[in-house]
Amino acid sequence: MDHLPAALERAGNEESWAVADAISTVLKNSEELHSWRRLLLSACIKGLVAMYSSSKDESKQEVERSMLLRLEELLHVVEEVDPDDWCNLVKTGLKYRYRDATFLKVLNVAIQLLYKKESSFSQ
Repeated sequence: MDHLPAALERAGNEESWAVADAISTVLKNSEELHSWRRLLLSACIKGLVAMYSSSKDESKQEVERSMLLRLEELLHVVEEVDPDDWCNLVKTGLKYRYRDATFLKVLNVAIQLLYKKESSFSQ
């Protein structure tokens, strides 16, 4: 469990995400669930940045789409993100995927969640 977030950061590691989902299910009623989801959110962002940086031609659209949907889901639950991770995602995503409708939709949702008035991130 300690080594899984690092494995999730590598591009296209769907099998590891299945394990992460299983761990999330086990932790469902645990106090550790929120911190686990924060780790997953960070790993998801880093994985997307790695995908965008290594695959500038959008050849892995389906994998990227599933990661973006996972990112959106985690953002709704966690509602906070590391500022460095966020900056890297926005910068890299806009550089390589500024035409990708799914990326732009998830980016818009993330901005709405992270920059609402009661969020500490908006400051």
